[in-house]
Formats: sequence, C-alpha cells, structure tokens
Amino acid sequence: MGKFDGVLFMSDYDDTYYNQQLVVSPENRAAARYFMEQGGYFSFATGRAHRTFTPQISLQQLRFNAPVVLANGGSIYDYGRDEYLCRTQLAPEVHPLVDELCRVFPQLAVECYHNDDIYIYNPNEVTRIHMERVGTPYTLCETLAHMPTPWEKLILEQDWPCLEEVQAYIKANWTGRCEAIFSNRYLLEITDIGANKGTMVARVAEHLKVDPRHIYCMGDNQNDLPMLERSAIPFAPANCVDKLKDWGAHVLCHCDEHAVAQAIALLDSIY
Repeated sequence: MGKFDGVLFMSDYDDTYYNQQLVVSPENRAAARYFMEQGGYFSFATGRAHRTFTPQISLQQLRFNAPVVLANGGSIYDYGRDEYLCRTQLAPEVHPLVDELCRVFPQLAVECYHNDDIYIYNPNEVTRIHMERVGTPYTLCETLAHMPTPWEKLILEQDWPCLEEVQAYIKANWTGRCEAIFSNRYLLEITDIGANKGTMVARVAEHLKVDPRHIYCMGDNQNDLPMLERSAIPFAPANCVDKLKDWGAHVLCHCDEHAVAQAIALLDSIY
C-alpha cells in the first residue's frame, strides 16, 4: 500500500517530461519511480505514434506502469501486454477532403500514420526538423493517393500563420469529421472525431478503475487541453503556450527544470 494507490498521473512527453535539451532528466525519472513505488499509475499521453514513441523507452530509460495514449488520442497501447487496447482511424470520407485541402494550401506537408508506418507527401523544412527529432524512417509519397489507408492520424506541417488558416478552414468545412488541434506551432494533428487525449485518458482511467477525482495530467500545448480538462489539478510547465495559461492551467517550472518532478512533489504534499 502507498499514498498514491488509485491515483493516475498522465504526462505529455515532448517539452513536458522529455525536455527541450532532448533528454529526460534524472529528477523527472526519479519522481516517476517514486510515484509508482507509492502505488500510483504513471504513464504518458503523447502526440507520438507507436513507431516514434517506442524507441524512446530504451533511449531515455522510460519507466511507466499504465497504458500509453499515443497518436494524440488516436490509440491506447499497453506495453506490458504488447498490444493495442484501442485504435481509431480517420473515416474514408476524410481522404478526398485532405486532397482538396492540399489544393487550397499547396505549401502543406502531410505526414500520415498507417499500421505503425509513416508516409510523407510534399515535405518541407518543418518535416525535416520533425523527422530528425523523432529519428524514425519514413516513406516519401509522390501523391496523396500513394499513401496507404486507413489513416490513424495525419500531421499537417507548415508555419504558424498558415496552419491557423488551415485549422479555421477545417473547422468551417469538415464539421463532425475529425479533431484538428496543434501539438506545437508547426504541427496540426488530425485524428478521428472524439479521438483526443482527454477521451483516451478517461478510458485509461476506466481500464485501471481509477476514480476520475484522482486523475492528474500535465502538458504544454493545445492538444493537451482535452486531458487537462479532466485533471483534478491541470498541470503545465512554464514553457506551455499562452492558451493553457489563459485557460487556467496550474503552471509550474520550465520543462528543462524538471516540471513533472515538481508536480509529483506537489501531489506528495497533498496525499
């Protein structure tokens, strides 16, 4: 028995647990270990898909004891059992809409996730930087039609002003067909309607029989807001976007200063 029995802590990965120096600090790692030793469930809700998150487990010596929300809410993966607990797909009707979108915004790069593989159409500088960061092989496609289906998620890549227009266009023209939410200023993530970090964190909690009053989440960007809305204390690192600060997230130190460890220390004083 421990003080965190029946408590779930779900952390975003990039720029939250994994810092801007591209490492997981010993302080965050030790805090997560302590949380689990005291009976808590610790895991991640990340925009990364299975293909891009899994290598991080050995590279960064990640330790967690609950299923992981992947692909920005596109799936839930149980690494203990090595199987998906839930996996969503974009509806086929979205495919021609993406083709139309790329005609309206020809500067867009499109990153597609299918059966744990990555396919890219019309890559740009954002694509290059993103793929260098995740360090995962991908297949370059000459046309969108060459991207195999079904799609678990898409990432639309360009600069901030362009992607703001793209998000507004999607919300105006694709009503009820998908989620379209930023994971950072250069990546607009597209998942099936209802497939977001909030709904999937709730499913993980239900799977573990965790009372919703004992769910805690931490994240830095717009795509984390759905899970922060379900968090008893919605934690965010100081490097989070203004949208989270304005919404009312409980802002802690910068991710480079071990923000997850600070959040767990705060919970340690509460429980």
